[in-house]
Amino acid sequence: MSPPDGRRADSPGGLNRSGQPSEVSRWSDLRRFTAARVALGRAGNGLPTAAHLDFQEAHARARDAVWSALDAAALGIEGDVRQVASEAADRRTYLLRPDLGRRLREADRAALAARPAPGKLALVLADGLCPAGVQAQAPALVAALRAALGGFAGPVVVASQARVALGDDVGEALGAAAAVVIIGERPGLSAQDSVGLYVTWAPRRGRTDAERNCISNVRPGGLSVADAAAKAAWLLGRARALGATGVALKDEMPAGALPGA
Repeated sequence: MSPPDGRRADSPGGLNRSGQPSEVSRWSDLRRFTAARVALGRAGNGLPTAAHLDFQEAHARARDAVWSALDAAALGIEGDVRQVASEAADRRTYLLRPDLGRRLREADRAALAARPAPGKLALVLADGLCPAGVQAQAPALVAALRAALGGFAGPVVVASQARVALGDDVGEALGAAAAVVIIGERPGLSAQDSVGLYVTWAPRRGRTDAERNCISNVRPGGLSVADAAAKAAWLLGRARALGATGVALKDEMPAGALPGA
């Protein structure tokens, strides 16, 4: 987005005739508060070359993030770690058929059921729409959640070609009390490393998004790993007392209780 007049956004706006900041100056000031593409300037009726090339690079990075792959071995997570896949056979099918990404392969469902974790929390690392983000953030998130939840934390399940609802299948197969799905969020032009956490009490196939709570924008430029883990632990504690998540569970955690407050 460019200033409404024809001047460059980075030119000195100064004051207008009334002694107030000029419109160009106000637009330029926005750049201090956001990574969004504002006050980029103009070259004729288009963007300056540098801004145009930056946009193209960001778009390419976002596309690469969508098509990246999650390397389970490189995550370096210790303990009970299992690997599963959805019914989407490959990345292209996953992108074209969201419904298949929500269902666990029957062979993997049977394998999880053979080693249940009743009463525990299932931690599901789902590649989602940004596997690269999960690759970067999941190890620290798992460590923080394990530290916060102690013995309640159960197996870590690494899921490929997975949507959020796959956590319901995983939790049901394990007999888990709850599931937290850590999933790569759709990459944008200013963030290609963001993940979300979806908390579901008593997960089972058929749960809806209204029955889970979401913690989003977990990344270095957004919500910190420590704050996200603290928020998830708080939600799980309230969910245990309430016996439910989603619209029944209001996020009333005091802002000052977050580690980063």
